[in-house]
Amino acid sequence: MRVPRYKPSRKFGFNMTPMIDVVFLLIIFFLVSSHLARQEAQQDLDLPVAAASDKDESSPTPRVTINILDDGTMKVSGRLLLSKQLEPMLQTVCQDKGKDLQVRIRSSKTVPWSKVEPIMLACTKAGLWDVGFAVYQSER
Repeated sequence: MRVPRYKPSRKFGFNMTPMIDVVFLLIIFFLVSSHLARQEAQQDLDLPVAAASDKDESSPTPRVTINILDDGTMKVSGRLLLSKQLEPMLQTVCQDKGKDLQVRIRSSKTVPWSKVEPIMLACTKAGLWDVGFAVYQSER
């Protein structure tokens, strides 16, 4: 008796199209997110000058940057934010990213303290203690 041999009519392989699609989507996502992160720090503000400051080193701790414009309006992630929206937003971000969240306040040196104080109070109510101000370091 003769034993039948099975020969596949075609070769089996992996379809690479879905993987290539996913890679391109990831590239687009990281390009867009890095552009938004750079846009936060490039808001044209006349920052105050400090005699001593910490170097801005990249840390794994998540950070929220709040920009206060000259007219007193606040911007977070490129969106205008009202004072009453700040505390719920900080609480939501704190729940999502944890209590070790850093808050960076960027404001012009001409912005009065009455515009900065509500941000500090909202951070305190949200349980955030790592709050810093963006400044230029003076040349010695």
